[in-house]
Amino acid sequence: MLLMEELLIYVPRKTNRVRYVFHLVFADLLRIPYHLVSDMDEFQSADRPKMIYADMAHSDDIFFRSAGLLFSRGIDSLDIAPFDFEGEKAFFPVYDKTSILPFDVFAAIFYLVSRYEEYQPFVRDEHGRFTAHLSVSAQLGVLEKPLVNIWTLMVKKILQEKYPQLKFPEKKYRFVPTYDIDSVFAYAQKGLARTIGGYALSLKDMDWESIAERSRVLFAGQQDPFNTFDIQIAYQKKYGFVPIYFILFARYGQYDKNINIRNRSFRFIIKKLSDYAKVGIHPSYNTVEQPQLLNEEISGLEKVINKDVSCSRQHFLRLMLPGTYRNLIENDITDDYSMGYAALTGFRAGICSPFNFYDLDLDEETKLRIHPFAVMDGTMCDYMELTPADAIEQIRVLVNEVKKVNGTFISLWHNESLSDEKRWKGWRRVYEELLEMAMPG
Repeated sequence: MLLMEELLIYVPRKTNRVRYVFHLVFADLLRIPYHLVSDMDEFQSADRPKMIYADMAHSDDIFFRSAGLLFSRGIDSLDIAPFDFEGEKAFFPVYDKTSILPFDVFAAIFYLVSRYEEYQPFVRDEHGRFTAHLSVSAQLGVLEKPLVNIWTLMVKKILQEKYPQLKFPEKKYRFVPTYDIDSVFAYAQKGLARTIGGYALSLKDMDWESIAERSRVLFAGQQDPFNTFDIQIAYQKKYGFVPIYFILFARYGQYDKNINIRNRSFRFIIKKLSDYAKVGIHPSYNTVEQPQLLNEEISGLEKVINKDVSCSRQHFLRLMLPGTYRNLIENDITDDYSMGYAALTGFRAGICSPFNFYDLDLDEETKLRIHPFAVMDGTMCDYMELTPADAIEQIRVLVNEVKKVNGTFISLWHNESLSDEKRWKGWRRVYEELLEMAMPG
């Protein structure tokens, strides 16, 4: 086996932030061996590909000027001073002609993936979430760009031009379809009280269509419109993918309206899903304020599927940093899929590849793996109010951006939006188009 040549990187100090970002860029994204050194004599005497990341060049080797963020501690109010560079936005400009780039690319990457701005004071939305429209990426018009991946490829190009002997393994585009199961059924298995309440609400709104449909489901054997799991299985067989399901397995509440967790039909569907897909927890709305609920919900789901539950996505995407992620870690969750916005499509952390969560308060990397999603059905239909045709074009833009950088495209869909009824009329076709566009090859 041919050994790959190692890149030597000089840094004045090996801080946690430096270690984190360089591991993300070189190990995770570029997949090349590298070694950090802080001894300039050792660096200068080495005869191999090398680069410098510091506040001054020291030699004529490739030099990336530091803006200081990765060598500091604490959370300060930062002026990222965005500007245009080679057709993309860049942050943290450096005014040094000896620097190979006019901005601190590693600080910019850290700023986005650590979600630095979410540790600053911000205006919360009605569910207490970080406001998508007020994010730096949204305001600069780059939310639909995986800037971290784009910038990393800039670094790769610089290294390749100087050191053609450096070999970068081929990285392939991936697609991961995921589903959130907030409500298994629209009408069935709701119990007497909820059924009567549903009829009463429809009667109050004079929604005769829902009254008739509920009656057909409950008394005439019609399949519940939210029971689209056979369709999902058919998609899986046709395209050959293995999806991930996130199950809301919680007590009934204002925002948690799934079936009673003791219901046999509900449990049967969960077991069926776990036979052909990966199943994760969809922590209920109140786990943010009552973190002890998470353990109860995970334990209950594990008993149903008779498997360990290690992945998660927050219900309503209620992600509060760092508390939400710390709670997941304490409950042995290894992978989270909540990194995205409810109100806008795109790349919340500026990246379309998995990465480890960095706890800014503690200033340390964790083992929790974050899998950012790019698009959700409810975002396009309810928040952005796109037509099905416009949604297809929005998805096309995002898929193409991910494919250009050989990233991972993660979609978030719900069983009810595949019903093709009422407000979801035409959205089954949107999902089928998504699958056609997103599948590799």
